[in-house]
Formats: sequence, C-alpha cells, structure tokens
Amino acid sequence: MPSPKEIALLPDAGPLITLAYADALDVLFKPGWTVMLVDMVLHEVTRNQTPTSGKLAKWVAATQTTILPTKTFAHFKQASLEGAAARKNNRGELAIQETMSDFALLTPPKNGVFLFEDHKIARASFMVPDTCQKVSTRAFLIFLEQKGLIQSAAEIERRAVQAGRAFSALRFPP
Repeated sequence: MPSPKEIALLPDAGPLITLAYADALDVLFKPGWTVMLVDMVLHEVTRNQTPTSGKLAKWVAATQTTILPTKTFAHFKQASLEGAAARKNNRGELAIQETMSDFALLTPPKNGVFLFEDHKIARASFMVPDTCQKVSTRAFLIFLEQKGLIQSAAEIERRAVQAGRAFSALRFPP
C-alpha cells in the first residue's frame, strides 16, 4: 500500500475551477497526496481572464504545485506558433492520460488519482492504468468528509454554486 505522499492527485480544469469558486482549493491537499498539475490543464485554467483564472495562478504559485510537462502541451504550443488551428477540446484530459500512462511505465509504477468533473469523462473509455483511478469532484469531497478531513462536502458545493459555478450534477462513482 503506497504512502499518501506516493500518490499523485492530478486535477483536471473542472475541479480546479469549482474549488476556486468555492474558495476551497486547499482541500486538494487534505488527503496528504502530492498535488500535481499537467501543463496543459494549467494553461486551460489561466489562458483567459475568467472569474477564477487569477485566483488559480496565484494558488499554483503560492503552493509551489509541481507542473508536469507533457507532449500534449508541447504539441499544442508548436501548433499555435505555426498558426495552425490547434484543437483545444479535451487537451487537458489527454495530457493527464499521457501522464498516467507515464506513471504506469515507471519502476515501480506511480499511483495517480485523476480528479475530473466532466460528464463525458465518466462515460468515456478513458484509459486508466491499474495504478491510477478517476474520481469526480463530488466523490472526492464526499471521501474527504467521510475521512473527517472536511466538515461538509455539500457546503463546498453550495459555495461554488452560490459564487456562480454551474457544478456538475453527475455523481461518480455511483
């Protein structure tokens, strides 16, 4: 069984945005796992001026969160430089899947938790190596509440919605 520090939490853009709306980004560190962002996801949440982009950029800098480089983001940047219409859809998820595949190839393999919020990911045939798993934002918050690491998952959801976030109604795993 891996120690908490040996588990990498890889949040997608959706959970980061939701937790930023709720002023609850700190909950990502509650399990004691190592929080890491793939470069493509960081780009997605900070590239445009949004209600959470500045907050997320400051949080990443303040927490000194590890940013993992990916071929997905390198390709995106190169295509953008060349003036090609770089596909934007699902790039963050592709970069996370790339990272989890890299984790599986390490000796010993690294354990990862992919934190997502997108309905399509829950239903998609998203390749997750044996040492990794995917968990929705809501399931993660409920896990934290059940472990006594936060007082109320519902309160964090409520704060995000009240601040303007259209939080996913999806409950995964069921």
